[in-house]
Amino acid sequence: MAATTTFPTRGALQRKLGFRPLDAIVGLTLFLLVFAFIRVGRGATVALVPSKLSRLDTSPINLPYYAARSLLRMFVALFFSVTFSLVYAYTAAHSRRMRRILVPALDILQSVPVLGYLSVTITFFLTLFPHSVLGLEAASVFAVFTAQAWNMTFSFYQSLITVPRDMDEASRVLGLSRWKRFWNIELPSGAIGLVWNGMMSFGGSWFFLTASEQISVPGHGGYVLPGIGSYVGVASARGQTGRVVLAIVAMIVIVVLVNVLFWRPFTAYVERFRVEESEATEKQRSLVLGILQRSALPTVIARGVHRGLVPVNRVMSRLTGTDDRSLVQHAERRRTGDIVFFSLTLGALAFGLYRMLTYVGSGPGGLGIFVRTFGLGFITFSRVMVLVVVATLVWVPMGVWIGFNPRVTRFAQPVVQVLASFPANFLFPFAIIAFADLGISLNFGGIVLMALGAQWYILFNVIAGASSVPSDLREAMRNLGVSGRTRWRRLILPGIFPAYVTGAITAAGGAWNASIVAEIVPYHGKTLVASGLGAYISQATAAFDFHKILAGLLTMCVYVVGTNTLLWRRLYRLAETRYTLA
Repeated sequence: MAATTTFPTRGALQRKLGFRPLDAIVGLTLFLLVFAFIRVGRGATVALVPSKLSRLDTSPINLPYYAARSLLRMFVALFFSVTFSLVYAYTAAHSRRMRRILVPALDILQSVPVLGYLSVTITFFLTLFPHSVLGLEAASVFAVFTAQAWNMTFSFYQSLITVPRDMDEASRVLGLSRWKRFWNIELPSGAIGLVWNGMMSFGGSWFFLTASEQISVPGHGGYVLPGIGSYVGVASARGQTGRVVLAIVAMIVIVVLVNVLFWRPFTAYVERFRVEESEATEKQRSLVLGILQRSALPTVIARGVHRGLVPVNRVMSRLTGTDDRSLVQHAERRRTGDIVFFSLTLGALAFGLYRMLTYVGSGPGGLGIFVRTFGLGFITFSRVMVLVVVATLVWVPMGVWIGFNPRVTRFAQPVVQVLASFPANFLFPFAIIAFADLGISLNFGGIVLMALGAQWYILFNVIAGASSVPSDLREAMRNLGVSGRTRWRRLILPGIFPAYVTGAITAAGGAWNASIVAEIVPYHGKTLVASGLGAYISQATAAFDFHKILAGLLTMCVYVVGTNTLLWRRLYRLAETRYTLA
């Protein structure tokens, strides 16, 4: 690799300490962040008073506080999303039996829309934290988590199954424990894709912030949590276009600050994990990362972390065993174990499916309701596929251009981040006005609304894939005079293919999720509805009709899992077997 792939770095641990004025600034900033976290977080632990959460004050003076509450939810959800992604992807990549369950399960989890999770889990969280706003906050954070986690999990899983062969062989020759292999080889190998997809997931989850902050509870009506998403939802429903514009301005400021202070340092830092034999001529830079590297305070923290992790690393290395230790049992035992394991799994799935179908069949429409849901599902499926094809044609060339040029990345990343992170549903009121003026039906305009929230997955993954292509390969192609179609066929497409597959599958899943809010749009006392499964589920959720909700979710799962099995999984296998850095 181009640089040390451990944290804390050896240079940080060996650096001589000395107080600098810069350390005071860094320390003060850290103190203010901790204070803001505590101050804003206090609002999530107060007693639940329904009368105070039934409406929201849209006075502009409250916008900064609302933005802080939303930002806190986003980062809490990001923490749990990263943790989930590392554990889930590692288990799926290293366990042959679990892979056959976890990967299809991930398809199903991705296909369930945010509203589906909210309608099912809200009662659980309110029971877990009774008489406290923390129950609603936990439900909101969980909804944001479901909008973030799947993309990062797919990305890290793809990186784990495509670890460069020479790194894999080095790990086995050195006899690394599985614990050390993960932190020194597997995590650094997937760091670039994980950070870029984390940035995309974080930005994409803003899209669902309105739904996650305006929560309907059966038997209790609706609750409105303080946040910039609920602010836009309430202002839009009241036709307060001016205040929606103020929220849009505030949102742009938030996105830029998060990009500069958080994501830009991370994208610059993970460049050290690029697999290549020569250093790139142009590197990404970050002013914040440069300040932290010159300050002594991170060094003090790094030394403390290192000392604290020494016994943990020693224990985990012993527990996980060495990397070359075979876990494969005798063929006969393994076959018997497989039969028992999958029999139990299929039995549990069959019983769960039977119970769900029985529940749907007990509703007013019986099982005949699936005739309607599958018809509506095909309409939404057509919108999703049109979106993926058009987004591929538009954003793959753009992503390659950005990813192959670090100098361009330095300037394009903030722009792309703002566009991708900006909640597209904030623009829905203006889009509806434009559709009305142009005479465009929401049946066609819904594709545009879905694209605003889903197309960026392809762009971000292609940028990450292009950035991961070793610069020495690019320079070799350049020196050999390879260009045009040959360059695309021999270098670019094979280099970005695994990342593109990840982007395409998450873009398709994101489009299905976006259909929930793109196929039914309320504005100024009116509700525009397009034919499709997303609108069907939204209307069923608003009416608390759980028979229709479950029928719609099952139908959406069938479409998503079927597409993933017949198309995207085959492309995943192709990426794993033919297009890996070896």
